[in-house]
Amino acid sequence: MKRKLEVTELIFKILSYTFLTVFALCCLYPFLYAISASMSGIDALEGGKVVLFPKDIQFEAFASMFKDNVFWNSYTNTLFLTFYGTLWAMGVAILGAYALSKKRLLFRKGLNFFLVFTMWFSAGIVPQYRNYINTREVFDKIGLDDDKWLIVIAMGMAAMNIILLRNAFEGVPSEIEEAAIVDGATEFQVLTNVYIPMSKSTIATVALLFGISRWNGYFWAKQMTTNHNEWPLQVYIRDQLEYFQDSENLIGWDYPYSSDSVIYALIVCSVIPILVIYPFIQKYFAKGVNMGGVKE
Repeated sequence: MKRKLEVTELIFKILSYTFLTVFALCCLYPFLYAISASMSGIDALEGGKVVLFPKDIQFEAFASMFKDNVFWNSYTNTLFLTFYGTLWAMGVAILGAYALSKKRLLFRKGLNFFLVFTMWFSAGIVPQYRNYINTREVFDKIGLDDDKWLIVIAMGMAAMNIILLRNAFEGVPSEIEEAAIVDGATEFQVLTNVYIPMSKSTIATVALLFGISRWNGYFWAKQMTTNHNEWPLQVYIRDQLEYFQDSENLIGWDYPYSSDSVIYALIVCSVIPILVIYPFIQKYFAKGVNMGGVKE
């Protein structure tokens, strides 16, 4: 039998659901507008007639974008950075978190303190920039001149994600590890066969965080990529935006779509992969954050 809600509880639920609904709509509206703007005609978009649904529907903006080889090249670069960047960052995070979760690690408290310290006091942009420059010099000496690998390697560290994984590993019962060691398992086998399978939710969550950061990465990708052919998608979108903001580049524009429609089409296409992947990882997200964020 359900308990009858008191007046205060009913008011609280109504206000909560109302607030969450309004908040969700506010988050959803920009994406819906981007879709509508990308498919609307030039007169409707520049005349301010597009509010929620597209007007004078056309798909020429998407067609012109798909015909642009630079777009596909930047998309490929972004996929490269996201895939290899996430793999590299996850490898660093898992190994670091596993070591820091061991009480037998020498200077464990000091190392954990320095890890957290980097979250309190950042070195700043200039030291980080110098770090990337020095890393590039090392790559040049070994004959690796692809700036995409510079972004992958130099950005493979995130203190917060290591802490999440460390806390998750500390939650694994020590008895299971001891049983594996008694059966003859090596340190690497303990990690791969015990800790990783028992921390799948946190690992999936951290992988999602790393993947999104690599996919949306703009600033350092812009600073570090000297070759335009190595630009990721976000840098390309910014370059297109700056190009269309120059009125001289729009002289003689005679298309049924606005230049803004092209930018919105780029934005929509850049979001689609995250929208496709996120539902498959969402079930791990809340559980993974709770496991990694709470230390008993």
